[in-house]
Amino acid sequence: MAAQEMARAGLAVTVFDQMASPARKFLLAGRGGLNLTHSEPLDLFMTRYGAAAEHLAPIIAAFTPVMLRAWSEELGEPTFAGSSGRVFPKSFKASPLLRAFLRRLDGMGVRLRARHSFKGFDEAGAPIIADATGVRIPERFDAYVFALGGASWPKLGSDARWCDPFSARGLDVRPFMPVNCGFDVDWSEHFISRFAGEPLKSVRLSCGEHETRGEVMIAKSGVEGGGIYALSAPLRDAIARDGVAPVQIDLRPDVSAHELAARLSRPRGSQSLSNVLRKAAGLSPVAVALLREVQRDLPDDAQALATLIKSLPLTLTRPRPIERAISSAGGLAFHEVDDGLMLRQAPGLFVCGEMLDWEAPTGGYLLQACFATGCVAGQAAARFAKGR
Repeated sequence: MAAQEMARAGLAVTVFDQMASPARKFLLAGRGGLNLTHSEPLDLFMTRYGAAAEHLAPIIAAFTPVMLRAWSEELGEPTFAGSSGRVFPKSFKASPLLRAFLRRLDGMGVRLRARHSFKGFDEAGAPIIADATGVRIPERFDAYVFALGGASWPKLGSDARWCDPFSARGLDVRPFMPVNCGFDVDWSEHFISRFAGEPLKSVRLSCGEHETRGEVMIAKSGVEGGGIYALSAPLRDAIARDGVAPVQIDLRPDVSAHELAARLSRPRGSQSLSNVLRKAAGLSPVAVALLREVQRDLPDDAQALATLIKSLPLTLTRPRPIERAISSAGGLAFHEVDDGLMLRQAPGLFVCGEMLDWEAPTGGYLLQACFATGCVAGQAAARFAKGR
């Protein structure tokens, strides 16, 4: 996006990419369906960025979700909003959109040079760029836009090695932490041998004052899935503060505790408790097994059992490694950049994307902020270079 805006301003632009081919993480984001942005009102949209909303508000106002959808359509990929409000290309894929974008950039004269990496700063403070053999390029440029990513999925290029040279310049770089990630749970061997890979569908989860609804996937290591990802920030912070994170799971969010108790109070006859839980309470086999995993001796009292179903406590012990997280928190503090995302201490050097210290849940918010920061940084870099 930065290259597009700079080329539109009439500049000669070169993109140096560490990988053999561009946009590897963008393609990963599209695996299973490319969620570009979200269709909810912009004022509600901005609340998803938490503490960073103040900094991102003018940036996303400059390249809104509506503008992102129009950009995609210009490239031949019209979009649609699903029932959840999430926005996808009609093809549902990342690769056609990427190919169209690369064709546009090529037509604008943007050069792409693969297998080139940022190696730090030289004595004069200029960025050092080297090829795969370590040979430095001789060129110097009027402006540089860094889009080096966060710390998740480092094998796709965002390996966070830029942090050390930026910190060495005295810049405030916050430690990276996983976001939209799974969490470890100390399951019994019996439970994971039977139910690893099984989903708990449409459950409600809460951690303190935070609450969400979605799917939870039982994994060998613990729990994954959209419902958990949406709470990953408060869960991660609780573990950092207290050593563990307690989460409450409502296995039947559409049925009240009173109604559940009434159903469970009916005569069982010869039915086992597991059958009653499946038939009367409407629990899936994995939900019944989870009840027994958390509390081996289930209460006989219908009201107590209903209460347990509506608020099943689960203890999460640690987040999954950042290398497998969907995104990361941390990075360069916003006070280090101006309104155009230029480093205050280094005129001509701009930063965008997940290098900056912000985080957001899944739902289109991640890509929207990446597109918008790239757009704003590219426009500002073009103004700076033309001013020189």
